Amino acid sequence: MGCDVVVAQVGTAARPRTIFAKNSDRPGRECQPLCDVARRAHEPGATVRCQYVEIPQARETLAVLGSRPWWLWGFEHGVNEAGVAIGNTALLTRDAVADTGLLGMDLVRLALERARDAAAAKRVLTELLAAHGQGGSAAVDWDRRYHNSFLIADGREAWVVETSARHWVAKRVRRVAAISNLAAIGDDWDECSDGIDAHARERGWWTAPRGAKLDFRAAFEDPALCAPARGRYDRSCRYLDTTESVTVTATMRHLRDHISTTTVPHPNGGGRPSVCVHPGESPSATAASVVVELGDPGVPSIAWCSMTTPCTSAFLPIPVGTPLPRALTTGTGEPASDSAWWRLKGVEEWVEEEPAARAPFVQQHWAAWEAQLLEQTPGDGEGAAAGIGARTAELLNRSNELLGDVAAGPRAPRVTSPA
Repeated sequence: MGCDVVVAQVGTAARPRTIFAKNSDRPGRECQPLCDVARRAHEPGATVRCQYVEIPQARETLAVLGSRPWWLWGFEHGVNEAGVAIGNTALLTRDAVADTGLLGMDLVRLALERARDAAAAKRVLTELLAAHGQGGSAAVDWDRRYHNSFLIADGREAWVVETSARHWVAKRVRRVAAISNLAAIGDDWDECSDGIDAHARERGWWTAPRGAKLDFRAAFEDPALCAPARGRYDRSCRYLDTTESVTVTATMRHLRDHISTTTVPHPNGGGRPSVCVHPGESPSATAASVVVELGDPGVPSIAWCSMTTPCTSAFLPIPVGTPLPRALTTGTGEPASDSAWWRLKGVEEWVEEEPAARAPFVQQHWAAWEAQLLEQTPGDGEGAAAGIGARTAELLNRSNELLGDVAAGPRAPRVTSPA
């Protein structure tokens, strides 16, 4: 399962701003609805059950908007009420992955619930990693284990954290950064876990003279397993080359990238890996996307969220901390007509049959509406809840229009109510 995450610091010293974005790639028909977690106070001694392990709970947890594979407790990516965003990617290293522990998605959610800035989130994440380790399967129906990379950002600061078992290195972002399913940190890290150098030397992975700064990529990465991500990572780096061109709308286009001047999907990007991943191109497909501009602490961030492949869907603006309509949070392993994710999956699957002909039609269907949304300012408080309700209803109506066109075509749509 692959993923791609980018961050760009686009503001000024007087008005810092950070754009954060992720494509979450999961098994092709694994539903990934949104999840809104309210701020909560917890009793002393309380615990929280993550996917496989139970750990001590914090006294207070923050409100979080997350994107959650339907069967998991944790999030692929999310944004909290303090304006912190985190996304993870699978990282295959030479260390074995434990049978049980915290999943990368657990760590994303835990850090978002407990941290009010990026530095605190890095600290929470690495302390939990050291205390509980990472492990367990990240797939619902087969044993798929991996270590994790994380990109953590707020409006003023960002960090890349790459891990192997309970060890980690962290690099402060200086302007831009991207992560994918490979090690992006060599010997240019700023912080590391205690004992990481000795761990690598004991296993024969790091043989440089004593005193040489550890090269995490050279010591820990399994190059054969990480090589397929290189093309996607390179495309993200090229996109970030000119910070001035990185905007919310341009980043949406990047997440829809298909190696050409259009966003039309084609098998394996015409022989090259594309950032927007479709079934048949790899064992996974893009299941959810987010673009968010992080700014002043205390000012709710607007997360632009897309379900399924972003090139066949629309980005909805969601003020973080706003209760979500049920259609956005509903979805399991079985197709259901009351789930926005499954509605949009039906559209994507229709496009997949004849992408060159059908993708432009679907994209035109969404484009004008998305442009209108970009020109509007989502409200706050009750106005925000009403606004996201109205936008969700419009999303479902527009999906129905497309599915109606499908039904009138060569076959009925695949989105059906459960039996």
